[in-house]
Amino acid sequence: MTQVDPLPHHPESQLIYPYGETLAEAGQTMEIAPGIYWIRMPLPFALNHINLWLLKDRVADQEGWTIIDCGITNDETKILWESIFVNHLQGLPILRVLVTHMHPDHIGLAHFLCERWQAPLWVSMSDFLMAQWLSSKEGGVAIGASSGSGGAADHYARHGLLGSEDLERIRSRSDYYSRLVPQVPRRYRRIMEGDEVQIGDHRWRVSMGYGHAPEHATLYCSALNIFISGDMVLPRISTNVSVYDVDPDADPLGLYLRSLDQWLSLPLDAFVLPSHGKPFKGLHTRIKQLHEHHRDRLSETLDACQSPKHAFEIIPVLFRRKLDNHQLSFAMGEAIAHLNHLWHQRRLHRLLCEDGIWRFCVVSSSQNAL
Repeated sequence: MTQVDPLPHHPESQLIYPYGETLAEAGQTMEIAPGIYWIRMPLPFALNHINLWLLKDRVADQEGWTIIDCGITNDETKILWESIFVNHLQGLPILRVLVTHMHPDHIGLAHFLCERWQAPLWVSMSDFLMAQWLSSKEGGVAIGASSGSGGAADHYARHGLLGSEDLERIRSRSDYYSRLVPQVPRRYRRIMEGDEVQIGDHRWRVSMGYGHAPEHATLYCSALNIFISGDMVLPRISTNVSVYDVDPDADPLGLYLRSLDQWLSLPLDAFVLPSHGKPFKGLHTRIKQLHEHHRDRLSETLDACQSPKHAFEIIPVLFRRKLDNHQLSFAMGEAIAHLNHLWHQRRLHRLLCEDGIWRFCVVSSSQNAL
């Protein structure tokens, strides 16, 4: 298989894709290392797929499989999983479902898979509890919320998103999470930083990443030199890092950038299995690129804030393409994250103006010296 390189100076051209342009087909598995299979499930978004992983396993004397991440809840994904069960499990059961984090494309079908196979869910405590809350009626109401009662729409309005149609579309998304994650298993097995998980013949070390989700699990196997990165390190796009209404003063971008650095201790030639895009080599290069990407965006944000700006005015600085409603919500969260990061670094002032909107402006050199 030959690799088709992107443009010579595109960041992706600096990465190595061992399988070139070959992709796992929907409803099929593709072995990419001994006992490790790639599954690619469709998503109904601009980001139109998620990578899932099927690992040969053995618990006590029982042979079977561990699933890593699940896909969203919909009929198409269930049908594709059923095809895999019939054609690709070699007559062996699913023994465990391990979820990297609580976003719908990762945990959405966990309830179905766990119940179908009577298999335990392994996930971090923070993401388990957050998924439970967001899939509940109370969590959904908090996401949508009517005007003046909090929730995402009011959060974004406080940061300059004032178009009535935009706000109403965001309020109408109160069932967004619960549609894709209608329920979460009632019980779970907690995974934590530093845990070692035995999967088949190999041990995988858990390290947690922050900024993208409350407590995102990644897994590294030194014997195989394979790093399952989830959404924390992606080859082609940058991970969404957002500020949400429930934690409006947060600095998730700072958490994310610090998280990246811990994986520089992994070998240069580690084989990275990301949740989106193609498996690749070049982990250290990609971490450097992600730092450079955010450094550039932060610099542009700082330049834009020579006069006071709110987050909605920063979206064109960060995103140079037309955004649909789904993407607009992410873009607002990410714009606030960049502003909050510079505010936490004391490079920007944050001002609550008379119109109730937060605006940010550059801290002068004389103020920096104080």
